Amino acid sequence: MPMLGIVAVAWFAVLVSAASGLEIRAAVLRVETDRPLPISRLDLPPDDLGFAGAVLATEDNQTTGTFLGMEFSAETRSVTPETALGAIQELRAEGIGIIVLLAPGEEVAALADAAGSDALVLNSGAPDEALREEECRANLLHIGPSRAMLADAVVQFLIWKQWRRLALVHGSHTEDHALAEAYRAAARKFGATIVEEREFVDTGGARRTDTGHVLVQRQMPVFMQDLPGHDAVVVADEADVFAAYLPYHLWFPRPVAGSAGMIPVSWHDAHEAWGATQFQRRFERMAGRGMRQEDYQVWLALRVIGEAVIRTGSADPTQLRDYALSDAFELAAFKGQKVTFRPWNGQLRQPVLLTDRHITVAVSPQEGFLHQVSPLDTLGRDRPETRCTAFGG
Repeated sequence: MPMLGIVAVAWFAVLVSAASGLEIRAAVLRVETDRPLPISRLDLPPDDLGFAGAVLATEDNQTTGTFLGMEFSAETRSVTPETALGAIQELRAEGIGIIVLLAPGEEVAALADAAGSDALVLNSGAPDEALREEECRANLLHIGPSRAMLADAVVQFLIWKQWRRLALVHGSHTEDHALAEAYRAAARKFGATIVEEREFVDTGGARRTDTGHVLVQRQMPVFMQDLPGHDAVVVADEADVFAAYLPYHLWFPRPVAGSAGMIPVSWHDAHEAWGATQFQRRFERMAGRGMRQEDYQVWLALRVIGEAVIRTGSADPTQLRDYALSDAFELAAFKGQKVTFRPWNGQLRQPVLLTDRHITVAVSPQEGFLHQVSPLDTLGRDRPETRCTAFGG
């Protein structure tokens, strides 16, 4: 046997011996908030949103874990903002130090603090930039893309298409303003021009009943008239109030991107490239529905844990964090290239899919956008721009 093969076998034998009987316990905490119903009934969240991703990830981890004598488990809990802190304390009291969060940004930092510095918390929901920057935590890794990554993905494509003159329309909610700022930053970064901005004010009506198609057909074009010359309309409507009505209801015929039209996502259930079809089918057989972003991001978080455990032979959250942030870590994610973490703020580098909800229109980063370390670092805040100090620079 070649020497390299002997070394590999010896390493595997040591790993199996060290890991035999290892139990890896994780938890997925979904914090429920009083959000209004989505515009389309097709977007109503399923009861097992995110949790179904945890089931599939645990199965995937256990496939390898069985050979190594490891036992993976993931508890799922649905809580309110009022009971979330108590749930974290209960999990820690039960000895669970690996916690995946599906929670609003304002909850994530407090829950990571409550978990303690010896825990590993994985943010699979909140896109807030501050959590990755001035509010970053050393025990907090980010699985889903940030708003900056999503906005950069869209604007890169528009620049590639030579659609450089953009009209920006944003909602009136706090998260809409944060997303609009991400698009402004992306435009500056890649050389696009925002010719005008408009705000669509949410008056608080029942959107699915008060804004019938006749009313929309009359009002939306008027709202969008008299814009300066532009190539595309970019929409920042994270609150899901109006964006879905913009395509086909503009004053001038232009492509729409952002919160409607061509949408940036971590995942969508029509994606088929790079082995994704069999992955989608496995999820659909298990859950009886398509995989949503939250499912994918929870699956990815627990697969990060599984990969780190299998490579280190340890279930210690601090060791798993250190390995995930190291140059040795990489993980296949059905998006064309291995994903890795940014060691300066704990953000998972990953391609962003651009979709019209039926096909993958494109995948960012786009061709021609280069970087000295990784083209993936053209999406979101780069190391020289970071304000995070928790990871030691």
